[in-house]
Amino acid sequence: MGYPSLQACITDLEKHGHLIRIKEEVDPYLQMAQIHLRVFEKGGPAILFENVKGSKFPAVSNLFGTLERSKFIFRDSLDKVKTLVDVKTDPLQAIKHPFKYANVALTALSALPMKSGNISNFSKCNISDLPQIVNWPKDGGPFVTMPQVYTEDSDKPGVMNANLGMYRIQMAGNDYILNKEIGLHYQLHRGIGVHQTKANAKGQPLKVSIFVGGPPSHPVAAVMPLPEGLSEMTFAGALGNRRFRYFYDDEGFCISTDADFVITGTVEPHENKSEGPFGDHLGYYSLAHPFPLLKVHHVYHRKDAIWSFTVVGRPPQEDTSFGALIHELTGSALPREIPGLHAVNAVDAAGVHPLLFAIGSERYTPYIKERKPQEILTIANHILGKNQLSLAKYLFIAAQEDDPNLNVNDIAPFLTHILQRIDLTRDLHFHTRTTIDTLDYSGSGLNSGSKVAVTAAGDIKRELWADVPAGFTLPKPFMKYQMVMPGVLALEVPANIRTSDMPLMLEILQEHFGEVDLTGIPLIVLCDDAAFTAENINNFVWVTFTRSNPSHDIYGINEFTEHKHWGCYGPMIIDARIKPHHAPVLVKDAEVEKIVDRMGEVGGELYGVI
Repeated sequence: MGYPSLQACITDLEKHGHLIRIKEEVDPYLQMAQIHLRVFEKGGPAILFENVKGSKFPAVSNLFGTLERSKFIFRDSLDKVKTLVDVKTDPLQAIKHPFKYANVALTALSALPMKSGNISNFSKCNISDLPQIVNWPKDGGPFVTMPQVYTEDSDKPGVMNANLGMYRIQMAGNDYILNKEIGLHYQLHRGIGVHQTKANAKGQPLKVSIFVGGPPSHPVAAVMPLPEGLSEMTFAGALGNRRFRYFYDDEGFCISTDADFVITGTVEPHENKSEGPFGDHLGYYSLAHPFPLLKVHHVYHRKDAIWSFTVVGRPPQEDTSFGALIHELTGSALPREIPGLHAVNAVDAAGVHPLLFAIGSERYTPYIKERKPQEILTIANHILGKNQLSLAKYLFIAAQEDDPNLNVNDIAPFLTHILQRIDLTRDLHFHTRTTIDTLDYSGSGLNSGSKVAVTAAGDIKRELWADVPAGFTLPKPFMKYQMVMPGVLALEVPANIRTSDMPLMLEILQEHFGEVDLTGIPLIVLCDDAAFTAENINNFVWVTFTRSNPSHDIYGINEFTEHKHWGCYGPMIIDARIKPHHAPVLVKDAEVEKIVDRMGEVGGELYGVI
């Protein structure tokens, strides 16, 4: 059976050695986050903070810190939920395999939301009474980082047409009036945006309920990309083996009966305030921008409530494990939605949205011996028009026929496959002046940037060099380089070179390399630190794809534009330096790190954990 509460989950995890308690007082300003980060880095357990400075409520984090722990939490329901997602994505499967899917209807029916409970189960408090957790030094204030934000469709009210999403909430700081106003941050392609658009059109405030805690299936449901017709509340019931219980308070706000905390409030049409900065999952701060202002009505909490939170930053983090669990549940769904697609991976090490790897079929002209990207280009366009995948900047797509064993989850081998086969005069396809991830500051403005589909199909065209050829030299002022992997060179741009100098630098590279045979090095990455970029494959994809905007930062040796198609005869160059308009990189506070270090010493509460 499923957990009826967050406390029940914590008890079970502790019983089986998956959770530790920290009894000493901890500071919600940076210290709790740094403890979480250190424990996560070691693959450690969930953490229950019993004594949070400034709050009477304990807090828990790292519940989903490993895929193994997530599977343990949902050990009784994973298989049936996979089946439910399968049949909702492709209903014909139930006809083709009736015995396999015989219990799906029962699963969905038993997971339907149910009205239960009343407000007497809750007490009230203020926003300032909650744990005021600040994760990174330059954050604009404390945030709710594990919220379940509930809104309803004004045209089709009710829980079955509602949206449950995970959108960060700023509780204080900036110009927010303490205890009366909080900030609601959501990005493109989020269901809440549809609800707010409809409410705005009617001149009505949007009612918002923010749930924190509750059974662990609830936050998972809030981040799930679900097939059409499967509500988050039904999914939460199926995954948690317990129906989503709810009721409405006297003001008409939906209350999750099993939640530990519920914040209710309204968003008036077009009423915004500056929200942020916030240390985000790309590994940089998202900066302050106007986002919807939520006017707080009530803050409810259960008796013995436990605050749930997470910490995001440069991947991997706990949300990486969320992503792995999502793939576990829905991995086969997307390829069935896009004809010819075999696999797709939003590369976590690159911050998810900046970089996609995909494998598709190339079957358009089987009667021609030479294979080139045709069908996979159609698939690429489909991917870049699909929900949140449309926020990607770089899509590398290969033909399944060229290597049936190719794996989108193996970064270096996948890039090797592409670089061996790509024709740089033909196989780069740009989308300019379009939308990218709200959190990505490499573009031309908030939500604005470009995309490139890098396509490869056919026989191997080149042998990739593991080192530079004999006699290789650099033109001044370039002095340092490192091979990242065969075929990829990291070229360090001196620190004194300004962005305004880059056209001249590219001219210098063109003049120096224009007549040089660099066949085995199809990719050169300009970076601030060649040693760091080349240290490992994760550094390489993080630097290269989070710090570049394809339309502005891709160049080439002997480049050309023909009938609006760009290509190059020599290596492709990606300018992945940090530019003046980029957001700051996340850096831990050194003094707080020392405090956490002491907790890991003999006799400390984290001894043997970190």
